[in-house]
Amino acid sequence: MPQPLKYNKKFDELNEEEKKLLEINKRSIADFVEQSSSISDVNYATRNAHAKTYAAADGTFFIDQNIPEELLPFFDNEKFDLTIRFSNAHLKIKNTEKDIPAYGFAIKVKDENGGLIANFPLVNFPLFPTNSVSHFLKLFTAINRFYTKRWSGIFSLVSQAVKIIPATFSLSFVKNVLKILSKRNDFILSFDYHSVGAYRLGENMIKIKLVPVSVNKKFGRKLKIKDALKSYFQENDYTAEVLIQFCYDLKNQPINRLNVEWKNSPYIKIGEVKINKGSLLDPASCTNELLSFNPFESKIFFQPVGKIQKLRDEAYKVSMQTRKKINKLLHGKSYE
Repeated sequence: MPQPLKYNKKFDELNEEEKKLLEINKRSIADFVEQSSSISDVNYATRNAHAKTYAAADGTFFIDQNIPEELLPFFDNEKFDLTIRFSNAHLKIKNTEKDIPAYGFAIKVKDENGGLIANFPLVNFPLFPTNSVSHFLKLFTAINRFYTKRWSGIFSLVSQAVKIIPATFSLSFVKNVLKILSKRNDFILSFDYHSVGAYRLGENMIKIKLVPVSVNKKFGRKLKIKDALKSYFQENDYTAEVLIQFCYDLKNQPINRLNVEWKNSPYIKIGEVKINKGSLLDPASCTNELLSFNPFESKIFFQPVGKIQKLRDEAYKVSMQTRKKINKLLHGKSYE
C-alpha cells in the first residue's frame, strides 16, 4: 500500500486577485444575510447557503472495531456524540411541495464533555462545478447581488454562469448529474453524502463518504421532506457507514480539482453514524438556526484542505456573525 501524500499549506494559498475577490464576496454575503428574512419571507435571518433546515438531530459516531491501527490516535474513543442538520442547498427558503434534490447532511462531532472536535458539512452531490476560485467567487457574488438587488443583477449572473459551464463537462460531473436526476424523487436519507473537498487527517488528506444502510428510497414520497423526516424518525433508526479515501498522488486524487472524482484510492470503513428514532431536536427551537458547521472551527488535524475549501472559512464567519447579530435584534434573548 503506498504512503499517503502529506498535507502542505500551499494547497490552501490564494493569490492576490483571489483575496480581493473574496473581500468583495464577503460584503455580498453580509448584504444577503441582512436582507435574507425578506428574501425568504421568514422572521429570522437565514444562512447564505443551505438556508432551509429540514430537521436537526442528535446522533452517535461509533468507531469500527477493525479500523486500521494507524488511525487509532485520531479516534481514541469507541463512540462520539453528534449534532446533525439536514438542509437544502438553495439560498432562498421556498415553501414548495418539491425542492431541488440538493441536500445537506452537516455533522458536528463532539467529545464526552460536549466540546467541538470537528464539523463536516456533507452534501449529496460529490463534485463542485468549477476549479477556478476566481470564477466561483464572481459567480457567488453575482448570485448574492441578484437576490439583494433583484433583477438588476441578472446580466452579471448570466455572464458569470456561462463561464462556469465548461468545467461541468467532465465525465465525472456529467455522470453524477445524471445520477442525481435519476434519484430526484428519492427520500433524503437514502442518498450517499460526500465531503466534496478534502480534509486533513493529521498530516494526511482524505475525502469522506456516508453510505446509508437499508433506507427505503421511496419512503415519504407523498410528504414534504420535513414531514417525511419527522415521520421516519418516529418509527425508525438510521445507520450510515462512514468511509474515507486517502490522497496518494495528485494525478489520481487531486486536491484543487473538485469537478472530478478521486480514483485508485480504495474506501476504508472507519465507523458508523447512527440516529435513533425519537432523536430529532425541537423544530421550533431558535438554537437550530444558530448552529454553526464551519469546518475551520474543527481541531487542526481535521480541517479542510484546498483553495475553494479555504473560502468557506471567511464565508461561514461573515454569514454567522451577520445572522447572529440580526437574529438577536429580532428575537432578543431567545437567540442567545
